[in-house]
Amino acid sequence: MAQKKDRLVPDLPGRKMLPTATSQFAVIAPDLGLIFLFIALVSCTPFLVGLWYGEAGYLLPMASAPAGFGILGFWLAGIPKAEGEARLSVALSAVALIWLIAALIGALPYTFGLDLPYTDSVFEAMSGWTGTGFSLLPSVDAAPKTILFWRSLTQWMGGLGIVAFTIALAGRSGVTRFRLYRSEGRSEALMPGVVTTAIEMWRIYLVLTALGIGLVLLSGIPLWDAVNIVMTAISTGGFSVHTAGILYYESPLLEMLVVPVMIAGALPFKLYFLLYYKKTFGFFTDRQALLLFALILAGCAAVTFDLATISFLALPEALRQGIFMTVSGITCTGFQNADPRSWYGSTVLVLAALMFIGGSAGSTAGGIKLGRVILGLNVLVWWFRRLHAGGRAITALRHDGRSILAHLPEYEVSKSMLVVLLFALMVAVATLLLLHLAPQGGFDSADIIFEVVSAASSVGITTGFVNPGMSPAAKWLFILVMWAGRLEIVPVIVLIEGAARRFR
Repeated sequence: MAQKKDRLVPDLPGRKMLPTATSQFAVIAPDLGLIFLFIALVSCTPFLVGLWYGEAGYLLPMASAPAGFGILGFWLAGIPKAEGEARLSVALSAVALIWLIAALIGALPYTFGLDLPYTDSVFEAMSGWTGTGFSLLPSVDAAPKTILFWRSLTQWMGGLGIVAFTIALAGRSGVTRFRLYRSEGRSEALMPGVVTTAIEMWRIYLVLTALGIGLVLLSGIPLWDAVNIVMTAISTGGFSVHTAGILYYESPLLEMLVVPVMIAGALPFKLYFLLYYKKTFGFFTDRQALLLFALILAGCAAVTFDLATISFLALPEALRQGIFMTVSGITCTGFQNADPRSWYGSTVLVLAALMFIGGSAGSTAGGIKLGRVILGLNVLVWWFRRLHAGGRAITALRHDGRSILAHLPEYEVSKSMLVVLLFALMVAVATLLLLHLAPQGGFDSADIIFEVVSAASSVGITTGFVNPGMSPAAKWLFILVMWAGRLEIVPVIVLIEGAARRFR
């Protein structure tokens, strides 16, 4: 009876029979080990920065990250791989765990190098990996370049996804890695295989980063600043190497040059693939790209109008803030050239709505994604067509250039709308918890909602509520929101639900 209850399954010949959960771990553990080993390898990059700028004293604290990833990676990679492929639920849980561990280990350089409390360090690391851009560093200007580059590097690696990055480096495919890739919130298929798709994504990413650096250098800022700004702009992250952020440079030219870099990160990467390989310019025919440009124009007009007529800013300044903040919001980058807390409520609401929507599916942006908005609009049209077509007529749902028949429309819609519902529910619950956990300090509920939306959509624009003086409970709540928001919530729920079931 005990054996039936444990649902024992056969493993490799000559080895013991393993319970299902254990064998599933043995199936996926070597892949997880490989992922952490590659993260450890790339985590050594800041050593070059430390040596170049003569910061030898920070090399040992920085070594804590690659050492941690390396030790964990070697341990997991050494577990004998079981036969079979990992279930989807296991892949979802594994991806959620990868991102959590990345933050827990990635926090070590901040703790050892800057004497930052571990909670604040985990917050900083999670903000980096998820591309959120919130920061709890007391002074970014006083931080060593080694640590600052580590912040930028985590955002750059996390922009397209930790799993996508390591799969491209590993160069080996399989059902398990395909499920890990898809569980990270990636749905684009540029090439037939997941490895070739990941490689093409990163080639595009490198080219966009190099072009962005060349563009931003036209503003006259130093190369160091340009590299870090572009790494966090193309990844729609938002970290900066100065406490004042983009405003440190007092350069409208720099701000306008960063705008196309942010937009480039929020467009579907398949457009760049088609441009290079198929010589097809689809930026004004792709529905997500068109909606992104339309929302940018509408948002810029609304925010600029409010700033000029309600906040009484001079038109040039209103236009400057309106363009930059709108693009930063909808692309989920998080750079700021204004303080939203000084804006009128309706202006902040417009920006919050753009942040909640976010950029395109298949980009580095966060939010619920433009693809889901388009699907929702298609469903409205489809629903009313069904009402007028008659009970026996078969009406196809048109989405992404193809017809979806039979029961599939309900499935496609429910799958996408579930994420939207979970996003809204997470924002509501987190806001209520913060109202009880954190002292308001002059901030009203609208400010807190704005901050939670910013965290959930991996944006990082802040009214000042997120600061080092928050309670530890509030910081950990934001860590959870950033983590869940970046992975579109479902993997985190699956991990927590699975852990609770095992505990029971």
